[in-house]
Amino acid sequence: MAPVGWIAVLGGLAWWLPDGGDVVAGLAVAPAVTCAVGARRRWVLGSGLLALGMLGGELADGSPIDNGPLLGAAGTMLAVMTAGMCTAGRRSRMAAELDRTREIALAAQQVLLRPLPDRIGGWTVASTYLSASRGAHVGGDFYEVLATPFGVRALIGDARGHGLPAIGMVAALLGSFREAAHQEPDLIGVLHRLDGALHRHLRDRADDPATEEFATVQLLQLGEDGEFQAVNCGHPQPYLLGLCSYPLPLGDPLPPLGLLEDSGAAVPAGGRIATGEGLLLYTDGIQDARDRTGRFFPLPDIVIRATAPSPLSGPAVAAGLRTAVQRHTGGRLADDMAVLVLVREAALEAAPRAAELCSGASGR
Repeated sequence: MAPVGWIAVLGGLAWWLPDGGDVVAGLAVAPAVTCAVGARRRWVLGSGLLALGMLGGELADGSPIDNGPLLGAAGTMLAVMTAGMCTAGRRSRMAAELDRTREIALAAQQVLLRPLPDRIGGWTVASTYLSASRGAHVGGDFYEVLATPFGVRALIGDARGHGLPAIGMVAALLGSFREAAHQEPDLIGVLHRLDGALHRHLRDRADDPATEEFATVQLLQLGEDGEFQAVNCGHPQPYLLGLCSYPLPLGDPLPPLGLLEDSGAAVPAGGRIATGEGLLLYTDGIQDARDRTGRFFPLPDIVIRATAPSPLSGPAVAAGLRTAVQRHTGGRLADDMAVLVLVREAALEAAPRAAELCSGASGR
């Protein structure tokens, strides 16, 4: 629309002004304007031909002696139109290549931080992720939930740094967890495998080996009866979600992965989640998020507000936290943010009770 408007304005001025022919030379700008607004080659060509048509009308009305400036404008217009078509064609090819690159990057990121199941082993699962790197869907934070022979196992972690540079460490840890979770009978064994994978990754990197790198993680093992075990390595403590939502004390955390010296005597913390209750796992990017005045994100208040509706909904909690963080920071995150919500379904306990009632009724 911008080139058409430009041509219409100049045409009107050429008709209205006494010496309007002097204005018509500005039509040479039309193809450049078309190219500047991101139009394709055919639009650049169309705007140039339209401008040439109007210029041709002025040439037909004038004398050969007075047409020198108009002929110069026509030559300029042809040159600008040719350059604009070349530029538009190159931009179209680059845009197509960028779209393919984004598609490949998105596929790779989805393999790394793949979508989680909605339900697994008697638990509903919800998650959300925000990367501090613009255009990225993964970064230094990570999570995974798996159904294993030992129960549902969940992992959430935060690699040192954020955005794209931390992806290599995230890939090493997630790959190790996805294998160890199915092979190690206890969480401490899984922890040792993760720590070993991180050390191997750091040794194999081409970066400065003296650079201190680490990752905080929270490991969970969940049973269908609500019993859970947890191992914390320098990570924020989870929240218990329910009628009264509060940070769940799980003892003193171990050092982060990469800084562990001796975890042989470590014992997982334990507890039980009632039906309809849940756990909120998160990374420190959410509690450290600040607004323009430097005020930290009020996580406890937002958690209570997000869990007020009954029954508890994991997707609603995750979406509510994401929206609240974006509103608080104005969309400018200084660190990656990951949220994982696990809610125990009530149907698993209700089913045996219903069976007992039906059995008693048939006995009578």
